Amino acid sequence: MKQYECPCGYVYDPAVGDPDSGIAPGTPWEEVPEDWVCPVCGLDKASFTEL
Repeated sequence: MKQYECPCGYVYDPAVGDPDSGIAPGTPWEEVPEDWVCPVCGLDKASFTEL
């Protein structure tokens, strides 16, 4: 699965998810809710770029 990077440097890895924000490991980017934000800096999902 593809990873996505925030301008702050945080990388969303689908294998890890974001359990602290309710995103289970194994959740592909396409299934991450549109209102999810970067857990480091708070930028929205649209700010991320594909790696």
